[in-house]
Amino acid sequence: MNRLTLMLVVLLGAAFGAGGMWLAERAAPGKLGAADQAQVEQVVHDYVLANPELIPQAMQKLQERESGRAVAANRSRVETPYAGAVMGNPNGDVTLVEFFDYNCGYCRASLPTIDRLVKSDPKLRVVFRELPILAEESRDAARASLAAAKQGRFAAFHEALYAGGQVSAQSIAAAARQTGVDLSKIPDDADTEIAGNLQLAAKLGISGTPAWVVGDKLLSGALPFDRMQEAIAEVRAARN
Repeated sequence: MNRLTLMLVVLLGAAFGAGGMWLAERAAPGKLGAADQAQVEQVVHDYVLANPELIPQAMQKLQERESGRAVAANRSRVETPYAGAVMGNPNGDVTLVEFFDYNCGYCRASLPTIDRLVKSDPKLRVVFRELPILAEESRDAARASLAAAKQGRFAAFHEALYAGGQVSAQSIAAAARQTGVDLSKIPDDADTEIAGNLQLAAKLGISGTPAWVVGDKLLSGALPFDRMQEAIAEVRAARN
């Protein structure tokens, strides 16, 4: 069986779960005779041509599975906040993690959703991870935000900086003054924390902001409240 056909069998396996994987395992090279292999190739070939939508569906399932494994392997690093970069219940039973950039309009648009989630769910902990990837000013804002986290003023600074519009040296300084953050005390490990977040995002397959981790799921974009609430509920349900 050629490699392309085997890949298609595996993709069908991912799309159809246990039954499909049974087929994939039995279609591996050396497991079937030539006639049987030719038959499987023809079945897969015909089915994929008749149902081409299966390929992106299967690829998505495989991607979700791989991201879930990456999250599980790095859970402690993902869910452990930097100093006070956390909102909600610090001892909550479910942790929602946001990778964000202060220059990201979708991150700004997600603020009301996060606020609503925290207010409606007293057992939710939200951890924020700096991911300054959009502009040089994003890194300056991230370093200031880490200073705010160290000084116990993260939530206030976070909201004030987003409310200040376009990120600049002036808007960062204004948010710091408004919230009592001393920008002369940028943590010595700020750049190390940012570099670690960038490496962590690469491991998880994160390429943009906002990106969310809840349980073993990786979600992307400015998601509606109901979708976020559903993902949190799924984590709790899986533990029961």
